[in-house]
Amino acid sequence: MTRFTDSQRNLDLGLTWHNSFAGLGDDFYTRLEPQPLPEPYWVGRNLSLARELNLNDSWWTSQELLEAVTGNRHLVGTQALASVYSGHQFGQWAGQLGDGRAILLGETSCGMELQLKGSGLTPYSRMGDGRAVLRSSIREFLCSEAMQGLGIPTSRALCVTGSDAPVRRETMETAAVVTRVAPSFIRFGHFEHFSYSDQRAQLKILADYVIDRFYPDCRVADKFEGNRYAALLVAVSERTAKMVAQWQAVGFCHGVMNTDNMSILGLTIDYGPFQFLDTYNPDHICNHSDTVGRYAFNKQPNIAYWNLFCLGQALLPLIEEQELAIAALESFKTVFPAVLEAKMRAKLGLLDSSGDTANDDRALIEVILKLLAKDHVDYTIFWRRLSHCSGAMNAAAVRDLFLDRPAIDAWLLRHAQRTAHLPHNLVTDLMLKTNPKFVLRNHLGEQAIQAAKLKDFSRVDTLLLLLESPFDEHPGFDEYAGFPPDWANDIEISCSS
Repeated sequence: MTRFTDSQRNLDLGLTWHNSFAGLGDDFYTRLEPQPLPEPYWVGRNLSLARELNLNDSWWTSQELLEAVTGNRHLVGTQALASVYSGHQFGQWAGQLGDGRAILLGETSCGMELQLKGSGLTPYSRMGDGRAVLRSSIREFLCSEAMQGLGIPTSRALCVTGSDAPVRRETMETAAVVTRVAPSFIRFGHFEHFSYSDQRAQLKILADYVIDRFYPDCRVADKFEGNRYAALLVAVSERTAKMVAQWQAVGFCHGVMNTDNMSILGLTIDYGPFQFLDTYNPDHICNHSDTVGRYAFNKQPNIAYWNLFCLGQALLPLIEEQELAIAALESFKTVFPAVLEAKMRAKLGLLDSSGDTANDDRALIEVILKLLAKDHVDYTIFWRRLSHCSGAMNAAAVRDLFLDRPAIDAWLLRHAQRTAHLPHNLVTDLMLKTNPKFVLRNHLGEQAIQAAKLKDFSRVDTLLLLLESPFDEHPGFDEYAGFPPDWANDIEISCSS
């Protein structure tokens, strides 16, 4: 199925490529090359990530690289493939899925895999066209790097290219390709695929590959009763718990936490109908396609555990003991609340922790979240203003966010009393490094998308700059940290996003 036979269509970046996933065997993937798009153009380029991948800056001015990351040229040394997996979607078994519009090129010498999303039909496209649109590609490009800037485990985005080739979604749109980067794109659904189809040998090959490459500690004999596959489930549960705790602390809604969208490495992947909260509403549903609210913001931790339970079921033929598999999942129940509490304490600038203050601190967190929800307060702006608040003299900016002034005054006094014995500069520094000034709000992404449709990519570049370092002040860019306009409430993000 190779489409590049003309040597003139090969491009050598001087990188050493490998594809360890290809070594798993033909049951795991289909080899094929990306399908070209006409007259591609640059939409966004992540130069900092490119340097991490040892890509020379000069490449970004070349037409050859533009063609290659759009799928129009073959990168010498890569072994392109689309992988097969299955999964539960909205709680229902969906059967075989797979890379329906993504093609894995391989991994570079620094151990990072590159994948082209939107690069054409694959055997797993089902009823799809194998393409991505400019709108969703810009959102993924920016949000991948926004999460990286926030310190949340995530896939990355090297670049996004566009083409005026038409693609139909709800309306006619134009095509784009995102070059995604991660140590691996293996999902819970990969394990479900081989388990549900009773392919135990392939399931074992996959599990051993993941353990050997990413979780070598699981091979240690005394790890979780000497069962390496149960130890793997523990490790994945802990990474997933930490990731979701970080989502909740920063106010991030994933929107479609199907098992095929859950990374075996605990990375945030598959940016579709995501959203950072504007006003704090724990019941917020960011996905217009989620009519029953399965993936509402406050349900994300329980859904993550449900997905891990599905992974445990998939691994059961290898773990062999159901009780051991269930016990392996318990780590999520301890790690998630511990990490979330630690993150929330940092947001409050609480440097110390002891049994004497723990219950009071939990009450402090619980009360402020209830106040934020009751008064529909902007989540990001509240925490950033609180970070700058130093005593009653500077509390006005925080108080102005609330309707219930007596309640917020009482809470601010409690917070001030709690931090009074702590070094003020250290408290402020911790809060400013924990509570971002900039997040990728829906309206900011929408403004960048609308400009990009007119071939103006300046807002994409500006947002990338701000989101790479979201805790910095960035003087002159306060408009990107302000309240969302009224029309932002009308933005609908669905699974086609």
